[in-house]
Amino acid sequence: MVKFCEMDSKALRKYREELLKRYEDFKGQKLKYDMSRGKPCPEQLDLSIDMLDITDYKGLDGTDCRNYGGLDGIPEAKQLFAELLGAEKDEVIVGGNSSINMIYDTIARAMSFGVAGSEAPWGRLPKIKFLCPSPGYDRHFAICELFGIEMIVVDMKSAGPDIDAIERLAGEDEAVKGILCVPKYSNPDGITYSEEIVDRLAGMKTKAKDFRIFWDNAYAVHHLFGKGDSLKNILKACKEAGNEDRVFVYTSTSKISFPGAGIAAMAASKSNISRIKEQLSIQMIGPDKMNQLRHVRYFKNLKNIEEHMKKHADIMQPKFLAALDILSAELGGREIAWWNKPNGGYFISINTLDGCAKKVVAMAAAAGVVMTPAGATFPYGKDPRDRNIRIAPTFPSLDELKEAIEIFCICVQIESINKLLLEK
Repeated sequence: MVKFCEMDSKALRKYREELLKRYEDFKGQKLKYDMSRGKPCPEQLDLSIDMLDITDYKGLDGTDCRNYGGLDGIPEAKQLFAELLGAEKDEVIVGGNSSINMIYDTIARAMSFGVAGSEAPWGRLPKIKFLCPSPGYDRHFAICELFGIEMIVVDMKSAGPDIDAIERLAGEDEAVKGILCVPKYSNPDGITYSEEIVDRLAGMKTKAKDFRIFWDNAYAVHHLFGKGDSLKNILKACKEAGNEDRVFVYTSTSKISFPGAGIAAMAASKSNISRIKEQLSIQMIGPDKMNQLRHVRYFKNLKNIEEHMKKHADIMQPKFLAALDILSAELGGREIAWWNKPNGGYFISINTLDGCAKKVVAMAAAAGVVMTPAGATFPYGKDPRDRNIRIAPTFPSLDELKEAIEIFCICVQIESINKLLLEK
């Protein structure tokens, strides 16, 4: 395929005319396709529907799950998540339906009370900074912005975030209190952190004694192809490095069962868990134990969850392959866009030529393809190069997705030509 940079102005203009005709044909169809978030499609949601039929409301220890209590989750749910997260049962708290809510609460408590080792609540300090591997998860960034936490961009590389930069920044500035990570099939790049990255995060020297890693392992079992990637257990790595209090680990069943009615959990050192439980005892009386019971009765163990996730992969894989095939057919070899083939997770991250992302997303929206706003994958919604776009292939049907990706690729090509013609 001919590189756009090797085409002269006349050839670029001629090809742009062909692309504009295709674009207008699609635009005239008044399409409405949603690729804005990583939402499971209806067929995926149907996979877990049988769990809603539950009449026995007592846990294994005889607890009546309809009543108050069970602050940190029912024992069998704690055991299930301990297996999923590679933790001990008493290192786990099972909460409501949202892991991002648990992350928010952890940061809010740190702002109000500090964490173990804090000399003062974070909110009383002159400045708090978090390291933010980018492109990254927009909801993480929104939490930081809400609390007035200064975000520092750390570039993502092929094996994870730039660990040299992380060690330098955390080692020289006491105001750097945390890092936000999606370590497996990262949102949006689909990168899984290497063992070296995990070990260096666990063992690095930090200026702040109360530095914390917020480890959002949202896609722990969300493989697309075969066995998928493996991720080293950071809880064990922190213990071995003598920093067992350093990490908070989170996950949920949002994309395993129901995004709006799943269950979430966090794992941390026993001293961290004890401190959080004391604070939770004031904040709440107990989580939705009936929902926890439903999930445990349905899934039972990690092996069954892994088998269940193969059914998700059967639905998702054709969509990812179709999206990647169209990207390759339309954009491959043009040297105007670059992307990874993720082994799991929910996204494809694509980089356009600098300065094109916002225009591409706006153009796609005008043709009926809704995407995550350009810039959302960076702190404050500002991509310094205006090039990263997150594609979420899961929610549309396969036929809808194929059209949506084709429209997207047309938009990338048109805006790339516009940029190149301005430069010529």
